[in-house]
Amino acid sequence: MEDFISKKTARKTGIPDLVEVLRKQLSSSELSSLLLEVYQRKSEDLHAAALLQQYRQNIYVQPADTDMIEMLEKELQLLRFLRQQQYEPVELSPVAQFGSCAAVGTVNQKKIITAVRHTEVLADATNSLALHIADMKQQGIGAGELLRYCTVHSHVRAMQLPPGKGYTPHFKIACMAAAGRDTGNFEFELSTCTEQLQHIYTLLHTLFGIKIIYFKIQPRNGYSNGRALMQSLMDYLSAHLPYKIIADETPAENNYYKGIQFKAVIQAGEHEIEIADGGLVDWTQQLLGNNKERCFISGIGLSLLMKLFNA
Repeated sequence: MEDFISKKTARKTGIPDLVEVLRKQLSSSELSSLLLEVYQRKSEDLHAAALLQQYRQNIYVQPADTDMIEMLEKELQLLRFLRQQQYEPVELSPVAQFGSCAAVGTVNQKKIITAVRHTEVLADATNSLALHIADMKQQGIGAGELLRYCTVHSHVRAMQLPPGKGYTPHFKIACMAAAGRDTGNFEFELSTCTEQLQHIYTLLHTLFGIKIIYFKIQPRNGYSNGRALMQSLMDYLSAHLPYKIIADETPAENNYYKGIQFKAVIQAGEHEIEIADGGLVDWTQQLLGNNKERCFISGIGLSLLMKLFNA
């Protein structure tokens, strides 16, 4: 696809390798200014009738079909609960720093709606929370402390929608992110995973009357002593949580999580649905250049929950 676009652009403009010229010869600021000027001129050619037609054809701008008032009420209850558990709510910007997903989370930028002014439409709130945490740490704020943040945010992703009604490219996810330092014996990993699983279970039960069938723990590559971590975590969770915890050793291509990933599975009619997931990521390590940094994230599919709850 990339080669096709490059060739098509070169043929139309008469400029060979235009994409590479723009990438290499222009700074990010210069490219952003150029694109702003292009879109400014294109907007001057746009008429109201064409705007309406484009709106109807653009799946990214269509409203969600969730009950807005119920959603806001659930968001408020959820954030109040998490604040009581020392997870500080943060209202993130609708846009994220350009490369927030691709630079640290190995996500293809084509799955993100890239904007100008060095931004992109927010596609993963946990990336933005990790950036916020890393920025605080670099400024010496909260040094040596366990930093916990949470948010509920609309996410927009340029992806193939699953079949069926009710799916939109934008949806709300409730997120948690906790960051600290390695103190040995997997202390951060065990305690933080345990507390986030506990919070997810409580939220689903109290807000939606849903009981998790089980938590699934999956080993992931890219972590020192990953096998020992997996065994230690299974033993720790079994001793500290009264829920069904299973180990899923099924291999999976996953460069997002490091060491471990978890999923919360609920019953929806005759089907089991993975309604929440999370795990260890190395984003604060990358952002701060320190292998002692630790970060654990999780997300709950709030929009999907609302549809199940209303049904």
